[in-house]
Amino acid sequence: MYKGTGRRKTSTARVILKPNGSGKITVNNKDVNDYFPYPTLMQDAMQGLEITKTSKDFDIVANIKGGGFTGQAGALRHGIVRALIDASADYKPALKAAGLVTRDSRIKERKKPGLKKARRSPQFSKR
Repeated sequence: MYKGTGRRKTSTARVILKPNGSGKITVNNKDVNDYFPYPTLMQDAMQGLEITKTSKDFDIVANIKGGGFTGQAGALRHGIVRALIDASADYKPALKAAGLVTRDSRIKERKKPGLKKARRSPQFSKR
């Protein structure tokens, strides 16, 4: 059993890889196809398994908290990659070359006073 914690935006995913599995993926006690509303999010989350060609070798159980479904898919991907590296260090060079090992540190910028959003200023009125 290999564990990894992934983060993206405000989402956190705790991922457990169980070896000798059939490729079943469970997220928050639901099937992954039922949990994520779009198939592109599924593809994004499974990138690490596709690169290492281990999609049928592990059963994956994940608990995800916080954020929206895009951030949650990114957190799941990051957690899976970290757990794969825990399983075998041989996977790290391929995953690093694909840019999956590094956490995506982009988060929402805070709102500034006098502005509508972080950078959006109020509409200018000449009169």
